[in-house]
Amino acid sequence: MVKERARILVVGGGYVGMYTALRLQRKLKGELRRGEAEITVVTPDPYMTYQPFLPEAAAGSISPRHVVVPLRRVLGRCRVVVGEAESVDHAHRTAAVTTLATAQEGRGAHQVRYDELVLAPGSVSRTLPVPGLADHGVGFKTLQEAIGLRNHVIEQMDIASSTRDPELRDAALTFVFVGGGYAGVEALGELEDMARYAARYYHNVDPDDMKWILVEATDRVLPEVGAELGRHTVTELRRRNIDVRLQTRLESCADRVAVLSDGARFPTRTVVWTAGVKPHPLLAATDLPRTARGRLKCTPQLAVEGAPHAWAAGDAAAVPDVTAGATGQECAPNAQHALRQARVLGDNIAHALRGEPLETYAHKSAGSVASLGFHQGVAQVHGRGVKGYPAWFLHRAYHLSRVPTVNRKARVLAEWVLSGLFRREIVSLGSLEHPRAEFELAAGGIPPQDPSKDPKG
Repeated sequence: MVKERARILVVGGGYVGMYTALRLQRKLKGELRRGEAEITVVTPDPYMTYQPFLPEAAAGSISPRHVVVPLRRVLGRCRVVVGEAESVDHAHRTAAVTTLATAQEGRGAHQVRYDELVLAPGSVSRTLPVPGLADHGVGFKTLQEAIGLRNHVIEQMDIASSTRDPELRDAALTFVFVGGGYAGVEALGELEDMARYAARYYHNVDPDDMKWILVEATDRVLPEVGAELGRHTVTELRRRNIDVRLQTRLESCADRVAVLSDGARFPTRTVVWTAGVKPHPLLAATDLPRTARGRLKCTPQLAVEGAPHAWAAGDAAAVPDVTAGATGQECAPNAQHALRQARVLGDNIAHALRGEPLETYAHKSAGSVASLGFHQGVAQVHGRGVKGYPAWFLHRAYHLSRVPTVNRKARVLAEWVLSGLFRREIVSLGSLEHPRAEFELAAGGIPPQDPSKDPKG
C-alpha cells in the first residue's frame, strides 16, 4: 500500500496522458478514495483528440465533436487543469504552469509540486524555413486545423465558381500537400474525395478542373506499410488524377505560388504542411536527459534514465524496442505504441508506489492501416499486404475498436451508417472561426483588412 500521500502530475492530455491517468485512477482506486494519492492532469485542451479520425472529420464523414473525448468525463477521479507547463525542475519536483486565469490575474506561472511526473506533451509540427510557409501554410495536426481546412477547400470552390478571372480560378482550385506520410496521404485522399463529391453541386466546377498535388521529399509514400503498398498508393492516387511528385521538395510558397525543387510552379491558395513532427518544446525546458533528436531517454520500463520518479512515453520518449533483433532500436512514435505504453506506464507507477517490481514494455507491431478515401485503402497486417476496399474496411474497423469510450464508438458507427444511407453534407461553416465579425460590423466596427485574417484565405 502507498504509505504517504503521492502527488502524481501528468503533463499532456493526448493518447499517453489520458490513458495513463485513466489507468492510474483504476489501479489506485483505493488510494484515491482514502486520500493517499492525487492525480493532476495539465493539458492545453480539455479533451483528447483521436487523430486518426481527423481526415474523416475534415471530409465530413464524422462530426468534429465525436473525434474528441472530454477529459473531465473519463477522468472523474483526476484533477484536470487546462493550461500549459512551461518548464519542469525535476531536481526540486516542481513544474511551472500557466492557466487560462493566469493572464487575467496578472501574474506569472505558478509552481506545481509533485512526487511522480509523467511527461507526455506529444509533438508539434516540424517545419522548415520555407519562404511564405508561415504566412500561407496550414498544418493538419489538430481538430481546428482539420475543420478549418475543410471549410477552406469548400470556400475555394465557391470562389472558383463565382469568379471570371482565370488566374484566380486556377489558384483557388489548386491544392498542394507537402508530406507523404499518414497525415498527408490520408488528408489528401479524404479531402479530394469530398471535393469530387461536392463538385456535382457546382454548375461550373468539374472534378477535372481541380489540381491535387502531393509533394514528398523521399522516393516513396507511406513507408510504414512497405514498399509494395507504397507503390500501389502512388498508382491509386495518380489514377484519380492526383499529381504525386516524389523526391521533390517545396522551395517556396511566397506570394501564393508553390515553387518545387523540380522547377514546377503552381499558383495556389492552399498549402498543407504534413512533413513530419518534432518533440514538444517543453522537453528542452526540463532538466531531464534527452537524445540527440530531443526526445527523453527512457528505460524499457518507461522511466526516464537517471531521473527517479520521472516517467515518459509516446512522442516525447525514446523507448528501447526490446522486440527488435538489433540493439539501439527505438519504438516508433505512433499511436499504436502510445496506447500500449500508457497502460504499462500507469501500471508501473502504481507498482513503484507500492514497492512492487516494474513491468517491461514489449510490443511487436501488428501492422499499419491507411485510408485513401473513395472506399480505398492500404494495410499491412502481420506481414501481409491488403489493399482496396478490404483495407479501407480494416482501417475503419481497427480505429473504431481503438477510439475511447463506448459512447464515442456508438456515435461514430451511427454516423458511418447514416452517411451510407444519406448524401454527404458539403456546407462550409468558415464563419464559425470569426463569430463576432457580423456583430462588429453591425455595431459600427471595421472588419479586418489583413488578407491573412480572411477566413476565405
